[in-house]
Amino acid sequence: MRWRDLAEHQIQKAKADGQLDDLSGQGKPLAMQGCDDIVSAGMGIMAQAGVLPREIELKKAVAAQRQVSAGTTDPDQRKAEMGRLADLELRLNIEQEARRKFYRTS
Repeated sequence: MRWRDLAEHQIQKAKADGQLDDLSGQGKPLAMQGCDDIVSAGMGIMAQAGVLPREIELKKAVAAQRQVSAGTTDPDQRKAEMGRLADLELRLNIEQEARRKFYRTS
C-alpha cells in the first residue's frame, strides 16, 4: 500500500471514529509560514497538539546529555556520561535513517 493511500485510510478512519471533531482551528487553513515541506508542517501540527516525534525528543536528550558530559570533571564519571551520549546519538541516528528510508519509499 502506498503512503498516500495509507494516510488517506487513517484519516477516513479517524473521521468515522469522531477523532477529528471539535479540533482547534477546524475549518481554517493550515498555517504554513516557515514550513519548507509537508513534513515540517506535520511536525508543527504535532507540536501544537503537544506531541513530539521521537526524533525531536532524542535531539533534546542529546543536547542535554552534551551539557552534562561537558560539565563532568571526574574521569570515570565523564566516561559513563560519554557512553550515555553515544547511546543517545546512536538512537537518534537510527531514528533519522528510518525516517529517510520511509520517505524515500513512499
